[in-house]
Amino acid sequence: MTDCGGLPALGETVRYTTRDRVGRVMGHLGPYIQLRPLSGGREWDVDPRQVQRLSPPEVLSALVAEANARSRRGS
Repeated sequence: MTDCGGLPALGETVRYTTRDRVGRVMGHLGPYIQLRPLSGGREWDVDPRQVQRLSPPEVLSALVAEANARSRRGS
């Protein structure tokens, strides 16, 4: 993980640094963390060393960006 403090908690919002994707922690399976996009959808597994915890302003920014994208899609 790119910052210290152990694994992120279930429900925590993190950035997958390898692909610059933001997701919510849905579980821990073996050596991986399972993330789901903020808009929902299919989970993906990531190496915990490739995630970065987000600050509250960063989480808010990611949520606003997702809401804007959703409104452009008409969903």
